[in-house]
Amino acid sequence: MGETKYIFVTGGVASSLGKGIIASSIGKLLQARGYKVTIQKFDPYINIDPGTLNPYEHGECYVTVDGHEADLDLGHYERFLGIQTTKANNITTGRIYKSVIDKERRGDYLGKTIQVIPHITDEIKRNVKLLGNKYKFDFVITEIGGTVGDIESLPYLESIRQLKWELGRDALCVHLTYVPYLTAAGELKTKPTQHSVKELQSAGIQPDILVLRTEHELSSNVRKKVALFCNVDENAVVQSIDAPTIYEVPILMQAQKLDETILKKMGLPVGDTPGLGPWRAFLERRHKAENTEPLHIALVGKYDLQDAYKSIREALSQAGTYNDRKVSVDFVNSEKLTEENVAEALKGMAGVLIGPGFGERGVAGKFVAIKYARTHDIPTFGICLGMQCIAIEFARNVLGYTDADSREMNEKTPHNVIDIMEEQKSITNMGGTMRLGAYECILQKGSKAYEAYGTEHIQERHRHRYEFNNQYKTEYEAAGMKCVGINPESDLVEIVEIPKLKWFVGTQFHPEYSSTVLNPHPLFVAFIKASIESFEEKAKK
Repeated sequence: MGETKYIFVTGGVASSLGKGIIASSIGKLLQARGYKVTIQKFDPYINIDPGTLNPYEHGECYVTVDGHEADLDLGHYERFLGIQTTKANNITTGRIYKSVIDKERRGDYLGKTIQVIPHITDEIKRNVKLLGNKYKFDFVITEIGGTVGDIESLPYLESIRQLKWELGRDALCVHLTYVPYLTAAGELKTKPTQHSVKELQSAGIQPDILVLRTEHELSSNVRKKVALFCNVDENAVVQSIDAPTIYEVPILMQAQKLDETILKKMGLPVGDTPGLGPWRAFLERRHKAENTEPLHIALVGKYDLQDAYKSIREALSQAGTYNDRKVSVDFVNSEKLTEENVAEALKGMAGVLIGPGFGERGVAGKFVAIKYARTHDIPTFGICLGMQCIAIEFARNVLGYTDADSREMNEKTPHNVIDIMEEQKSITNMGGTMRLGAYECILQKGSKAYEAYGTEHIQERHRHRYEFNNQYKTEYEAAGMKCVGINPESDLVEIVEIPKLKWFVGTQFHPEYSSTVLNPHPLFVAFIKASIESFEEKAKK
């Protein structure tokens, strides 16, 4: 195709309008036309990465295969496009400034005064073009976090202005805004969009395409008005109306010829419209599944916020679709769980997922939920800290080590069944040891995990600082909890399960990170299948 084309996705009026979904949808449509596409997220906050951010502040921390702690939008990119992102796909202001300051300290700028323009903007531009230059992508889509008008977004907007000027038709700006509906007046209001575009224009950027988020259908008159007032072609004003699922958005965008408009504006041949067969088949299956009786899965964790477990929720939902069943993810706050109320809290639940997390808060409630699920044979899936809690609960209530704990929770406990990992086996992060990114794992044939994957050798992503203490492995196995997934290099226990129960599996890794729309994660699919079978079996009794 020649030179890499760059698409910038900016947002105005309000945050959380779904820039990541629009960027992913554009990527999906271009990918379906045979183009090689990647998406990156530029976040204006000063943290080096979201690894130290409270999930209440920023939702979940997503982990890439190369061990980078990233923004949750990278999860959307991977789920929609079926691609793997890396550290280069997520840049923060902190990383930009750190890079510039490091260069200044080394003397790379030869004594120049370091300024936002050109030094910071040059570093942003270098990062924008890095993936295109290195891997020769046809399209690099760059999503700018935050909202136009924010002080911290200004260096990014200035960089986009320069790139649009330098690259001509090879760069394009898609601006996402919100069109509110005033119930009292019975009207949709375009003024916020006009102001947002004005703000963008004042930074020297004329948007090429406008995507209008709305809860009500926009008439052609409203679109004409927006086009006229914002200097945008009429056919380049697209509406993004609320959809039953985010996975409908690429279809809605294609129906309005968003991909065609992009190709025309960038001087590329339009060609035939892709059928998106597998994607439409998934949506059709999902639509049918949504009309079934909901299967209730308890998500036991401490963050009562949808985005804190975004990838897990999506993986459960996808697994539901591939089992032709609607999954209702019911959050159960582990901080409020006790022996007295657990039966009520888990009543009607077909399966229990013990969520990941860091720190001691809410762990006691996880032990309560695990014990109840184990003794009542409810299909259970523990992820990361969830798996470690499964190991501790088993040690306390089956092996008889009532003081069993992890070194993090209690340094003095003689039975640290979960131990701090050895320094030399892990990478350093935030001043501590952390296993991050993809690691190998060998599965035991005949295990539930092996049945799910259908293969012996797998690779999964990690984000943890503690690990199963191998000193106790023989005792666990003798008592009925098997270590069925092992890292070949370090002997790290990756997966534990109790074979005599219907489905009771804990994974040290995060399988949710690699579940995509067209390739749901096998463990989630197996967990939902077991939950359906178990629930129906109990219902017959």
